Order: sequence, then C-alpha cells, then structure tokens
Amino acid sequence: MIAVVTVAHGRHEHLRRQHAALARSSVAPDDYVVVAMDDPELESWQPPHDPRPRVVSQAGTGDGLPLAAARNRGARAAFVTGADLVVFLDVDCMPAPGLLEAYRDAAGTPEGHGAILCGPVTYLDPPGPGGYDVAALDGLVDPHPARPAPLDGEVVRDPAGHHLFWSLSFAIDAATWDRVGGFDESYVGYGAEDTDLGQRAAAAGVPLAWVGGAHALHQHHPTSDPPVQHVDDVVRNGRLFAARWGWWPMRGWLDAFVSRGLVDRLPDGSYAVADGDVTPPTPRADP
Repeated sequence: MIAVVTVAHGRHEHLRRQHAALARSSVAPDDYVVVAMDDPELESWQPPHDPRPRVVSQAGTGDGLPLAAARNRGARAAFVTGADLVVFLDVDCMPAPGLLEAYRDAAGTPEGHGAILCGPVTYLDPPGPGGYDVAALDGLVDPHPARPAPLDGEVVRDPAGHHLFWSLSFAIDAATWDRVGGFDESYVGYGAEDTDLGQRAAAAGVPLAWVGGAHALHQHHPTSDPPVQHVDDVVRNGRLFAARWGWWPMRGWLDAFVSRGLVDRLPDGSYAVADGDVTPPTPRADP
C-alpha cells in the first residue's frame, strides 16, 4: 500500500496541480494524506475525482509553520492505516507519471530496501498564462544538478550522502521511519528540519538510495534568494542543528544574510540575527 503525504499552508493552486498529476500516475496511490497547517479553508477540500485526499489538521505554534510536526502527523496518519511505503511530496511538487512506480519498485531492491529513497527534482521555469500543462510532465524533466540523478530503473545506494537529503520528494517504509524517528519537531518554521533528518538517518545507520525515474517537478513560485523573510527561522533552526551536530547548515544563506547586514557572524563561527539573537527551542530527546 502506497500513501502520498503532502503538507500545505496556502498554495492551493500548487496543490490542485499536484492532485491532477497524481491522477495521471502509472501507479495510483492507495492513500493521499494532505496535512493542513493552520489552513481552515483547505480542511474542506474535496476534489471531484481520484485520488481522494484525506485532509488532517496540524495547528501551528505561533513561531512559524510547523513543517516537521506536520510531516510527522501525515506519516502517522498513513502508517496507522496500513501504508507500507509513504511518499512525501512538497505541496509545490508535481509527480511525473512514473514517480510512485519507481519508488515502489526501488523499495523492493537490495539497494533500496531499508533506505530513504530519494528521486530527482526538476525546477520548472515560470508557467505561461495558462499554467503548467500537467499532461506534458514527462517532457519537462531536467534534474537539478546538485543531486544525483541515476538512469531510469537504477537505484544507487549511498551510505555517506546524508548531507544531500532534502524533503521535496522522498519515500520511506514504516520500519525505516521508526529507525530514523521521523522529523524533530523542535524545528519550527523554515529550514534545517530535513538536513537534521538526514543526520538522524546517518546516526541510525540508515542509508540513502537515489532512485532513477522517480521524477518530481517543482512548480515555480516567487521567492527571495536568500530567503530574507525567513531570517529568524534560519538562524534559530541553524543554531539548534549546530548544537546537536557540530556544524552549521544553510551556510550559503547565512553568509548572504551577513553580507546584507541582517546577520552577524560571531568570532566562534556561529551566527546571530543582527538586531538581537534568536533563542532556540529546547531539543526533544532523541528516540
């Protein structure tokens, strides 16, 4: 049984396109869990055709979107109802028709069994006036060069590539999820919760496996580079990560914030918001 989990706050048009793309999948999901983060409008979403979403709610804390907690909420909802494999897709990612099939097949290979399965992600150009042509997804594939992209049908086990893990698109079975312990809900808001999960997997002896053919397509949306709207989150979560793992993630963004005068780099190599430090939340105990 394959479940798809996505978390959303707004971006309803992205979610509708994701749903339309799932309807074209070569393997239909058995469950489609959408976690609405402080989004009452989404809680009543019921599109007229399969796959029928099962919408569950995740309240925020006031300190930022509860991305880690929402992903855990979605995973619990999927696994408790019998999912063997959960495929996580960010709300702005559309699956190519072969994504679910590629993840399913990879989970049954020696290279993919017991691993976190990661597929290639294509960042799409802005759409035309009519939006993306969901029926033309196969022709849009152009994987991001920062991550491995094996040939279709290949599964490449990577026991040392955990720093490359990102949560845009990945798949995991119930036993492996339990070994890793899910996302750390101490991370609130934007940044580092997926990098942390990669390190938790490494500590648990869980490898990554790169899955050829499991293509996700990231829909374009306006953003800033670096993400200055998330500067407090990035510093707070970065400090929490550094306290646990001994190094700072998101260094490119942090150094860009420094160059803009938004963040100070301290003599010990750590970072602080320029107009006052951000107190990190207390980490939960590791499972």
